[in-house]
Amino acid sequence: MADFFPFRRFFLSPPVFREWSGSSALMDWLESPNAHIFKINVPGLSRENIKVQIEDGNVMRITGEGSKEEQNGKDTVWHVAERGTGKGEFSREIELPENVKLDQIKAHVENGVLTVVVPKDASPKPNKVRNINITSKL
Repeated sequence: MADFFPFRRFFLSPPVFREWSGSSALMDWLESPNAHIFKINVPGLSRENIKVQIEDGNVMRITGEGSKEEQNGKDTVWHVAERGTGKGEFSREIELPENVKLDQIKAHVENGVLTVVVPKDASPKPNKVRNINITSKL
């Protein structure tokens, strides 16, 4: 069934994105023959302000917290505030596929983009489907 329905994970499994804070930390998820690659927008955040963690077996949690936007004096009137005036916090949880090497995940941030590379495990996993022999008597 896997060959005929490659996106079954999105429909038959628990949600791939377990949490999204609704922030501007938009994400792309690419898959190459050797790895899953995540690119997340993190403008203005340094590596010290970002955490990438593995929780609950295969859930990758990415969090970030920026510094608070400076408020001008009481006499200042804001006309447009599209960039936000909060702390720039975000949190994303992504359920990783089963065929990955959790101990070899690498991440780096450059030019406001966090790239997380999750290598694939090429060794075959045992099939989770187990056939039960049916007899006429117990």
